[in-house]
This record gives sequence, C-alpha cells and structure tokens, in this order.
Amino acid sequence: MIRLTRGFDVKLKGAALDRRLDAQPAREFAVKPGDLPGAEAIPTLWVEPGAKVQSGDVIFSPKAKPGVQVCAPVAGQVVEVRRGPKRAVAAVVIEADSEPAFKQFRVPALTDRAALVKLLLESGAWVLMRQRPFNVIPDPAAIPRDIFVSCFDTAPLAPDYGVSMRGRETAFEMGLKVLAALPSGAVHLGVNESSSDLFRRAQGVKVHEFSGPHPAGAVGVQIHHVAPINKGEVVWTLKPQDVATIGTLVTEGIYNPRRTVALTGAEVRNTGYFDTWLGAAIAPLIDGNLSERPVRLISGNVLSGSRIQPDGFLGWFDEQFTVIEEGEQPEFLGWLYPSYPRPSLSRTFLSYLAPNRQYRANSNQHGEERAFVMTGEYEKVLPMDLYPQHLLKAILCRDFEQTEGLGIYEVVEEDLALCEFVCTSKQPVQRILREGLEWIHEEA
Repeated sequence: MIRLTRGFDVKLKGAALDRRLDAQPAREFAVKPGDLPGAEAIPTLWVEPGAKVQSGDVIFSPKAKPGVQVCAPVAGQVVEVRRGPKRAVAAVVIEADSEPAFKQFRVPALTDRAALVKLLLESGAWVLMRQRPFNVIPDPAAIPRDIFVSCFDTAPLAPDYGVSMRGRETAFEMGLKVLAALPSGAVHLGVNESSSDLFRRAQGVKVHEFSGPHPAGAVGVQIHHVAPINKGEVVWTLKPQDVATIGTLVTEGIYNPRRTVALTGAEVRNTGYFDTWLGAAIAPLIDGNLSERPVRLISGNVLSGSRIQPDGFLGWFDEQFTVIEEGEQPEFLGWLYPSYPRPSLSRTFLSYLAPNRQYRANSNQHGEERAFVMTGEYEKVLPMDLYPQHLLKAILCRDFEQTEGLGIYEVVEEDLALCEFVCTSKQPVQRILREGLEWIHEEA
C-alpha cells in the first residue's frame, strides 16, 4: 500500500449513476490531430470528403512519426475535413454507417514483439498509448522501460472503471498479454481499495495499491512513487479501455475502439454511462438532457478537460463528459462576500467544516490573472517530490538546465491540474507546462 496524504478531492454534484443511458447513438465521429501531442497540425491525409472507410482504415499519419497511422474508429463516409488557422487540420469527420464494418488484420504470435509492434502501428491502436516524458505518441523505435496503467480515477466526478469494463474482462486480460511483450521491464497496474477484482487479480503484471485524495489516480503520480522517470528513460501509459481495445485486436483481428463514457455534472438531468466509439459527437447526449441554465460543456473532467461546443466531439483519450454551470456573471464584492458554498482548499470559506459535502460548481475563476507569487499552495496538493512553482517559473524563463533539474520529465498537464485549481495567482498552469514540454522536446 502506497499512502498519499497530499492532495484534495473536489467533491461535486452530478456523479454518473451505475446505469446505461438510453441515448440516441452518435452518427458522426471525429479524428482530431490536436488530441494527439506529437501529431503536427498538418499531417499527411489519406482520405478526402466522400471517401468510404472501414474501422481500421488509415485517416492520416504524422509526418514527424514515420510508420505511425491514425485510423478510423468507425465505418462510414468521410463528410468533412475541418480546418483551422493556416489550414491546420482540426478534425476529420466521419458519418457512421448503420452497420459496422472492420478491416481485418493478421494477428501474430504474442511472443513476437516486432510483429506485435507492426500490428499496433498498422491498425491504429498504437496511438492509444502515450509516451513519457512529454506525453506524446510513442516512438516505434523505442523500447520502453515499463508500461503503466492506472485502474482508478480520482478526478472530480470520474467514472468507475469497474463499470466501464463490464463485459470486456477477457479482452482486457488479452491486452495485458500483448503489453507484457513490449517493455524491457514490467507492466504496472495502479489500483485502490474500490478497484474491481479484474484489476487487482491481473496475471503477469505488477499490481500496486494506492490510497489518498486526488491526484492519487493520476498515472504520473503512480509512476513517481513506483519507478520515477530519469533522463533518457521512456515509459508508456494507457487506460484500461484501451488495453481492452488492444485485446480485441489480437483476439478478433479488428480495430474496435469502443468507449463507455460517463455523462456527469450537476446540470445533467440524467447521469450515467453510455456506449459509443472513440471521437463521438456529443449532440445526441445533451439533446433534452440539460438544465435551463447557461452551461459549459467539457470533454473530460473539470480540472483537465477541454471545453467544447454543442456540435463538438469527445476527446481522443476522454472517458468522461461533464456539464457544469457557466460562470458568466461577476460576483458582488468578489471574495470579500461569503457568497454561495463552493469547493475550496482555503479556510476563507466554511466549506472546510464539511469535507464530504458535494457542491454545484460553476466555471467562474473568481478573479483575474495576477502576480505569480510564492505561496506554497502547490506543494500541499501535489504528492510528488517536486517544486512545481519553481519548475513553472523556470519554463517561463526558458532556463533549460533548471527546467530539467526541477523534474519536467516526470510531469504532464493532468499531474498539475490541481495546482491550477488552488492557484491564488490564477496562473494557467497546464498551458505553461505544455508549452514547456514542447520546448524541451524540441531542444532535447
């Protein structure tokens, strides 16, 4: 048992109930290069509007990652290539057919690492994994030291992975066998006391139990306490549902990136879980299922998710969709006025007297960006042996040696998301860190 004491659980109303939602299935799905750090904005497109594709057909390939392919999650017709500034590819939109169709792949022996890597690359399953440091698409030529899978999530309103994985137990076990052939070290699973037996009794892997508040479920925190990343080392990470997708690939020979997504938030009338595929449009989920208040739609959780529009799509790695009230109205007297109850680490609010109370939060930042002062707040919520505020200032100063020495190779945005939540200076912590990761990646 690895006990973590630093952190903070942001308790919100609107957790997903343990039930399947009877929502209209999404008809459109999107593949977005922006969801994949390491895939540049103008990749090589292999399809154009009007093209018919099967699940597993190549959509685009990053020019900086030879051999890597991003494939269609569903069968259908490419209806649009959305572009952003400077003609950057924002999304390739596919209208799904009523009946699924899959490209068939030849499955090699599970002991043949080179053949398994080739299969993962050709099928598109390769980009379900992420490489640390930098949280980018893994380098096909690299052999990772270890692979880490966090089997629980402590983020606000996070889904229960035991619910998400129902019916996919065999695929998950097969996926672990594939992963075991890839690293030079071991496959590590992080669990907590409420994790399903599927994870706790997994064979051929190392299981580590954690306890403590958020971010105990963040895979970066688990890596830090099990086997920290040193300069020159590489580890890969992925989520349990993606492990199951890899397991389905080797058992059935098809790329079938199913997703069980938690619909959460206090502004959702009926919360729960729904079954879809990677990159689904969110319009059918919110149609008639939201409150009358102005709302903010978030693909992911409220700390590290991405704001999307009603015609948007779920993020590539997101297994949660959250709806909260839009904080568009200024507050009378600001922090001087007690106002409504809200989650806060500060004892300025009486919420600290009721640690288990759940709150209806909104997106108001309660202040503007101000001087980046040393307060010691970050260290209270980050269970890692790092100095996060010093690290962020080293990034802003573009001090390469200081940035390396302060541990940038160990963290990604979700690891420091809670620091942004408690920041008195209202600094965009995750944006600063992402800019620093990209800068170090280019320089190194």
